[in-house]
Amino acid sequence: MASLDLQRLRRLLPYLGRDRRRLLLSLLLLIPLALAGAIQPLLVGQAIAVLRRETRLPLLADLPVPAALQLLVGLLLVAVLLRLSLQGTQSYNVQVVGQRLTARIRADLFRHALALSLRFHDRTAVGKLLTRLTSDVDALAEVFGSGAVGVLADLVSLAVIAITMLLIEWRLGLLLLLLQIPVAGVILWLQARYRRANYRVREELGQLNADLQENLQGLEVVQMFRRESVNSARFAATTAQYRRAVTGTILYDSAISAWIEWVALAAVAVVLALGGAMVDGGAMGLGTLTTFILFSQRLFDPLRQLAERFTQIQGGLTAVERIGELLEQPIDIADLPEERIGPAARRSIGAGHGPGEVVFEGVNFAYRPDEPILTDLSFRIAPGEHVAIVGPTGSGKTTIIRLLCRLYEPQSGRILLDGVDIRELPQTLLRRRLGVVLQDTFLFSGSVADNLRLDADLSDAQLRGLCRDLGLDPLLGRLDQGLATELRERGANLSSGERQLLAVARVAIRDPAVLVMDEATAFLDPSTEATLQSDLEALLQDRTAIVIAHRLATVEASDRILVLRRGRLVEQGTHQQLRAAGGLYAQLAELQEKGLASL
Repeated sequence: MASLDLQRLRRLLPYLGRDRRRLLLSLLLLIPLALAGAIQPLLVGQAIAVLRRETRLPLLADLPVPAALQLLVGLLLVAVLLRLSLQGTQSYNVQVVGQRLTARIRADLFRHALALSLRFHDRTAVGKLLTRLTSDVDALAEVFGSGAVGVLADLVSLAVIAITMLLIEWRLGLLLLLLQIPVAGVILWLQARYRRANYRVREELGQLNADLQENLQGLEVVQMFRRESVNSARFAATTAQYRRAVTGTILYDSAISAWIEWVALAAVAVVLALGGAMVDGGAMGLGTLTTFILFSQRLFDPLRQLAERFTQIQGGLTAVERIGELLEQPIDIADLPEERIGPAARRSIGAGHGPGEVVFEGVNFAYRPDEPILTDLSFRIAPGEHVAIVGPTGSGKTTIIRLLCRLYEPQSGRILLDGVDIRELPQTLLRRRLGVVLQDTFLFSGSVADNLRLDADLSDAQLRGLCRDLGLDPLLGRLDQGLATELRERGANLSSGERQLLAVARVAIRDPAVLVMDEATAFLDPSTEATLQSDLEALLQDRTAIVIAHRLATVEASDRILVLRRGRLVEQGTHQQLRAAGGLYAQLAELQEKGLASL
C-alpha cells in the first residue's frame, strides 16, 4: 500500500512543475519560521532568569535588569511579528499552489472521464464519478494546502526545538524526546485504521451522491408513481450508512487527539517534578525550567498538528487512491499510433468526405460475456443506399449504431467505412463523417445557436441561412429570442418534438457522408414531421442512410431492409420482397398493420 501511495503521489509531481518557484519559496521559509517559533520560549525563560539574577545569555550578561527586560521584550515582539509575516506569506503561497494543482488534476480527470468508453460509464454511477471529480479532488487540495507542507513545517519545528532543548539541558531534553516514541507509535497505529475508515466514507459518499442524482433526474417518474416515501426511505438508509462510516473516522480522530493531550500533560508533569528537584538542588535555574515547560508544550504542538494533518493526509491519500483508480482506467477506444495506420487509411484521412460505404464483416459483440448481442453479423451498404434495420426489441439495432460510431468495440470482426477499418480512422474524423440522430435527444444548457453549432465553425449569418434552408424558421419564430434563446438543462423549456427537430438540424448542418437515424421522428407530431420530411428527403439525397424505425411508412421507402433476430441477420430485401417471403418481417408488418406491434 505504501509503495502504491508513493507511486501515485509521484504521479502528481508534474502538476507542480509550473509553480516550483512558489513551492520552493514555501519550503525555504520553513527554517526561519521554526527558529522564530523556537526562540520565544527561550526569551521568556531568559526574562525569568534576569529577574532572579540567574545565569543569562552572554548578550544580557552586562545589562541592568530593566534594560535586559526591555531588550528581551523587543526581541520577543520582533520574533512574533517575523513569525506571523513569514507564516502568512507561506500559507498564501501554499494555498495558491494547492488550488492550481487541483484545478489541473480536475481538468485532466474530466478529460480522461470523457475519453473513457461507454462500457466504463455503463458500470459506473454518475454520482460516484462526480464524487471523484469534486469531493476527492477537494480533499487532495486540503491535503496539499494544509497537510504536506505543514507536515514538513512541523518536522522542522520539532527538530529545531529538540536541538535547542538538548543544548540547554540534555537530560530533560532527552527525556522529553524519548516520550515521543510511544506517542508516534500509537498515532501511526490509529492512522492506519483511520485510512481504511476514510476510504469507506468516500465510497458511501459516492453512493449517496449517486442516489441523489438518480432521484433528481427521475423526479417526474418518482412523483407520477408516488414513490416519494419509498425513495426517501431508501435515501435515508444510504444516509445512515454514510453517517456510520463518518462516525468511524470521528472515533479514530478523537482517540488521536485525546492520546496526544494526555501525553502532553504527563510530559509537563514530569518536567515540573524532575525540573523542580533540579532547581531545588541548584542544578538548574528557574528560568531554564520555565523554558523547558514552555518547550514541552511547544514540543507537542507539532505532534498535535502532525496528527491533525496526518488525518487530513490519510483522507488525501484515500482521495489520491480513488483519483488514481480513475486515471488508471484504460482508454479502451483510442486512436492508433501513426505508424500503425495503413496506406488506405492515410489516403482516406487526406481525402476528407468519402462516398459513404459501410461494411460489417463477421462482427461479434456482447455487453457481458454471457449475453451475446450480435453474432457473426455481416452486411454491406453501398454508397448512397438507404437501408432500414428492423427487428424485435433486443435484436441489436441500436448496438449497430454504437459500434459504427465506435462508442464500443466489437469482440471480433471488422467494421469498414469506405473500405477502411474504422479503428484506423481518427475518432474525430470518423464521427465527422457520421451524422447520428438518436431517439433520446440530449441538448446542453446554453443558447439554441450553441446547441446547433457544437463543434462546427459557423458564423451567425451562415447558421441562420442553414436554419432557413432546413425549415426551422417556424420553430425559431416561436422562441422568444430565436437562435439566442437560452435553453434550460436538457432543453426542458422545449417540447419533445422541438428538441428532436433541433437534433436533426444540428446533424444536417454538418453534411455527413453517412446519416444514421434511430427513430429520429418518433417525437414529432404529424404536422411537424410533414414539414421536416421534404428537408429530410433533400438531406438523404445522394447520401448513405441507415434508418432504425418502428413505423411501416418509414421502412417502406428504403432501398433495402435488414431484418435482425437475436443479433443475427435473418432476412434482407425490399419491402415487397420481404412481405412476399412471409418471414419475420412479414409477420411484424402484419402485426403493425393491426396495431399490435412495431417493427
